[in-house]
Amino acid sequence: MLEKPNISDEMIIACLHDDYGLQVADLAFLPLGADASTAVYRAVTGDAPYFVKLRRGAFDETTVLVPRLLYDRGMAQVIPPLPARTGRLWARLGDYTVIVAPFVAGQSGFEKPLLDRHWTELGRALKRLHTTTLPPELLARIPQERYSGEWRERVRSFQTLVQTQTFHEPVAAALAEFMTTQQEIIGEIVWRAERLASVLRGRPQHRVLCHADIHAGNVHIDEHNTLYIVDWDTLTLAPKERDLMFAGAGLGDGSRSAEDEERLFYQGYGDTEIDWVALAYYRFERIVQDIAEFAAQLLSTEEGGADREHSLRLFMGQFLPGQVVEQAFRAEERLPGELRSG
Repeated sequence: MLEKPNISDEMIIACLHDDYGLQVADLAFLPLGADASTAVYRAVTGDAPYFVKLRRGAFDETTVLVPRLLYDRGMAQVIPPLPARTGRLWARLGDYTVIVAPFVAGQSGFEKPLLDRHWTELGRALKRLHTTTLPPELLARIPQERYSGEWRERVRSFQTLVQTQTFHEPVAAALAEFMTTQQEIIGEIVWRAERLASVLRGRPQHRVLCHADIHAGNVHIDEHNTLYIVDWDTLTLAPKERDLMFAGAGLGDGSRSAEDEERLFYQGYGDTEIDWVALAYYRFERIVQDIAEFAAQLLSTEEGGADREHSLRLFMGQFLPGQVVEQAFRAEERLPGELRSG
């Protein structure tokens, strides 16, 4: 969220005092992230700074329970959520869920290009994640991959909408025009995702614990060049390719080729057999989901302020040379001949 939400600093400070026992001397809103439902702050006490996350809407407890478990088991790339006085890893403040963690100064992988060793460490960290065994009661609460067509249907609906409705708000109008010019390629992306999903539904699947959103914006590099993985809101039990698709997908910082990203990443992850059908599917489906979410944000409402223009730039950036759309189509080159669209 780039614009401060409509909740007073005093209310947040009172919540941190009552629920976490923190005496906050200063609270600063941080205009970070593309998620319009999440606001983040830096809270400073006499002892230490804290990262405070306010999430509006539905809250899945596993998004804090799992990273805490990973940290407690020694996964150093996790910044652990801290317990409130109740012992839970969250608190409630009106419509918001409040999550507190140590504040680690640094930059995202978009702002600070990853070093070679960072890509390799990211591979090692994801290997550890994928081989993690969760307690049965926690495992049962993690969503499982179903290859649902929900996002594809939403994109089809928005494609119809931009053909039949006139938008007067500038950002919505710009998005509608862009989606119209890209109508053919968007249709191809949806069709390819649908086709590959139908293949995968008919296969036996080995599902592992996946972060499921491991782009450069969710990699945090601190002042000492230490790497952390952040934002665990999309945990999923899925084939490992759900995470492996990000290396070389055009979702990095753009400082090196897709081939170099993959080479460095797998130095850390280790030798593994890759299901190229699953990897190609996830690259296409990732774009489908982004199109649907950005379209909902920008076409269904005029709210959002500065977040709207930022989201429009992110949407259009996907179609630039070397970015995610191009890399998704390149992934088809590794598919069996009968599944290639060309």
